Amino acid sequence: MRLLLLTHGFNSLTQRLFVDLRDDGHTVSVEFDVSDDVTREAVDLFAPDLVIAPFLKRAIPEDVWRRVRCLIVHPGVVGDRGPSALDWAILEGARTWGVTVIEAAADLDAGDVWAARTFPMRPATKSSLYRTEVTDGAVAAVREALDKIRAGQTRGTPVSPDASGVPGRPRPAMTQADRRIDWTTDTTAQVLAKVRASDGFPGVRDEILGLPVSLYHARPALGLAGAPGQVLGSGGEAVAIATTDGAVWIGHLIDRSGACDPLKLPAVRVLGRQRLAEVPELPAGPLEIWTERQDGVCFIHFPFHNGAMTADQCRRLRAAFLAAVDGDERIIALMGGPEFWSNGLHLTVIEAADSPADESWATIRAMNDLAGAILTRTDRWVVSAMQGNAGAGGVFLALAADVVWARAGVVLNPHYKGMGNLYGSEYWTYVLPRRVGEARARRIAEARLPMGTAEALRLGLLDDAFGADAAAFRADLRQRLAALAADPRTLDARLADKAARRAADEAARPLAAYQTAELEHMRLNFFGFDPSYHIARSHFVHKTPKAHTPLALALHRRGAATP
Repeated sequence: MRLLLLTHGFNSLTQRLFVDLRDDGHTVSVEFDVSDDVTREAVDLFAPDLVIAPFLKRAIPEDVWRRVRCLIVHPGVVGDRGPSALDWAILEGARTWGVTVIEAAADLDAGDVWAARTFPMRPATKSSLYRTEVTDGAVAAVREALDKIRAGQTRGTPVSPDASGVPGRPRPAMTQADRRIDWTTDTTAQVLAKVRASDGFPGVRDEILGLPVSLYHARPALGLAGAPGQVLGSGGEAVAIATTDGAVWIGHLIDRSGACDPLKLPAVRVLGRQRLAEVPELPAGPLEIWTERQDGVCFIHFPFHNGAMTADQCRRLRAAFLAAVDGDERIIALMGGPEFWSNGLHLTVIEAADSPADESWATIRAMNDLAGAILTRTDRWVVSAMQGNAGAGGVFLALAADVVWARAGVVLNPHYKGMGNLYGSEYWTYVLPRRVGEARARRIAEARLPMGTAEALRLGLLDDAFGADAAAFRADLRQRLAALAADPRTLDARLADKAARRAADEAARPLAAYQTAELEHMRLNFFGFDPSYHIARSHFVHKTPKAHTPLALALHRRGAATP
């Protein structure tokens, strides 16, 4: 079928549908919901069999949905209506939730139901649930709806929101009053629910040490307690605040005072040294990097918030890797986090720096040092284990390992150019061609498109993809690596081959030469006359609405109707 994805932005769900529906053989084009006239024009140009709206903030024009069938992906159970579906589900402690594919109609979220999926809720943020359970359910439900339409079904199932037995109901948009934390009465569970229901948008408005802020990234602070609302201390980049029955770590804040750019940043950076001068520094904050050793394997976990990496995080991860390889285990598994493996440079921290160019340079150098440590350690077998999505430098950092495995359904963005024609480093000019060949490497780097695991396997970017979810992926991963660790002859042979190949590659062209050439381009990106990277980064960080859809996504605007 010819499918037009109409979306407010190219978010994680839209990207997953884009790659999976293309893999299913459909012709897929994308249009950003800029205006009603732009939507009408996209429908005229592409003449789709169906419009799918995975992420909208406005209603589709009536003359569009009356002209062509439009299916809306709603992150709620059947009968649920309103823009805060997942927010309410988290705040009210729903045990199960779902995603529904609804046909566009005059009343929002009230059209015929074409397909739906439900899932058990887990204690997680709205963002985490959306990227995993909601996205997996949406893909399955959209595929079911497409199968019904292709089989000749002409309409979905009419559902009255007030009908007996329907689990959902109409609900208003959640306000800051609904999200408000009362530190004098709220328990740890209640505080966590409110912040999780608001993460990553719009956050919970509050005040810490006299500063108006929005709260994000809350986690339990085990073993801590104090007067409710008291800032108990800082640990790492987070601050601990007492609840009525314990405490929570708040990892990120936005300064709402109006005195500076309202960017989501690590909490300690937002509050600043002066406000925290009287606050004790706690010996242990929430863990960002930790290792576990099991069955001859050392697993390194680094679930950085949204997969973004600062210069300091890169340095600490490199130190953790070097400590791991000094142990007895000869297999190292780089685990990332359950939602993201890595997305490369922490663009928000860079944007907030006194000199974004200098901060960009420091971060890319730290990432290169990390990648170089992985590439040059030939006496250890290194696996990049992608439980979650990866993008830009995070993808190429993963390719520094000997094997790259991913959870089925992970989405990769193996390119830099969408960020203002950024050239990229992390030795990508070495690690990508050695995996896929020079010709494919050029096509991948220039494509500026997301890639699913099926395509990544076909191209050789991944070695394998497995596991229906992150837990299944981890279980299978552990079995595979334990089996390899128990087979020293096979492991010895692999390490010998690795050392020989690295020596041959180094003789042909030293790693330092790749880095020098890449950094010459990056220096121009950061410090040169072309401001494209800095403009693109600012737009990305500030979530500036797109004025148009990139031609890489909008087939209909390239004068072509085929991929």
